[in-house]
Amino acid sequence: MAKIKLLVDTDVIIDCLRGLKQAKDLFRSNEIDIHCSILSKKELLSKAGLSDNERKRITKLMNQIKVFKIDNDIIGKYSLLANKYGEKNPSIADHMIAATAWSKNLPLLTRNIKHFKQIDEIKLSPIYKI
Repeated sequence: MAKIKLLVDTDVIIDCLRGLKQAKDLFRSNEIDIHCSILSKKELLSKAGLSDNERKRITKLMNQIKVFKIDNDIIGKYSLLANKYGEKNPSIADHMIAATAWSKNLPLLTRNIKHFKQIDEIKLSPIYKI
């Protein structure tokens, strides 16, 4: 049976780091391939006041999942989204994450549905209900 592939938003990674059972189960599942945008990694590692221990935990988790770098296709799709929906709602980072989901043809798993629900080009996956 093929694995389910998902792009997770930064909030889902934070849930896992905070020990939320549903998020941890998702990341441990043998049936799901977890992916994220490089922007999620940037958001996590650039947090003000991040301790060495937190940085190590984030890095360890990031090493377990596929992190998509920004490529020409993602930039092209980002530009289309920014032109269609404006750059402020959702934010530039959210547009880039949505563009990554669209480019890689992956459903986006997020708790921030309101940031992405108007974007017709992507499929949102129900939070922790795979």
